[in-house]
Amino acid sequence: MHTREEQLAAFGRLLDIMDDLREKCPWDRKQTFDSLRQNTIEETFELATAISRHDMTEISKELGDVLLHVVFYAKMGSETNDFDIADVCNRLCDKLIFRHPHVYGDEAAKNAEDVSHLWEQVKLKEKGGNKTVLGGIPDGLPSLVKAYRIQDKVANVGFDWENREDVWAKVKEEIAEFEAEMRSSDESAKFGGSLEAEFGDILFALINAARLYKIRPDNALEQTNLKFMRRFNYVEQKAHEQGRALQDMSLKEMDELWNEAKKTEK
Repeated sequence: MHTREEQLAAFGRLLDIMDDLREKCPWDRKQTFDSLRQNTIEETFELATAISRHDMTEISKELGDVLLHVVFYAKMGSETNDFDIADVCNRLCDKLIFRHPHVYGDEAAKNAEDVSHLWEQVKLKEKGGNKTVLGGIPDGLPSLVKAYRIQDKVANVGFDWENREDVWAKVKEEIAEFEAEMRSSDESAKFGGSLEAEFGDILFALINAARLYKIRPDNALEQTNLKFMRRFNYVEQKAHEQGRALQDMSLKEMDELWNEAKKTEK
């Protein structure tokens, strides 16, 4: 690992390169906050994918791409005298110190749960911070992540199940309501509308269950996505080796290959 001096030197090198690119590269010089926004989102998702795969080399690479965007925005901010990288770092440091009174102040926190409860109290007191408990949740968060954050935030102020096992009754209740809607004679309600709303309630309840059992639902779903893709790619590869197209195979034949794929993972 590098020393602190080497780390600071590397960061300074990055800032120097950013200065050069902004001055000498036509593409970099042309960029704006708006033009970079979508790229930033994509880079963040690429980092999230690398983390899901626990690929440390790829994580390091993707972190660099995200850091480039931070430095890029800070450089553009300095050009209009609105802020620079020092402002970004100092504001972050000030916020971290303010939000960790159990480290830099007199508050006490014995475990991570105590810290989470403390954070919600501090954020409500913070100048320019959240005015309401749910005020800090970004509108643009993916729905699955947003549901988890909503539930986590309200739980930190005491709005939660007394016993986590009780959440399963809620899950079953929501499934029953969905099934009742499915049996409804109102055909218009079956596609979108109330049926969609009932399905959303099931998902919300399941995400709540995941939170109570210390499971990140987005991570859990991504693991299942990757597992499904591995198994389906196996089916497709084996079909290709047999000189067959998937469209020409029966479901039973594909199921046999699917079960082979499951066995290879064991």
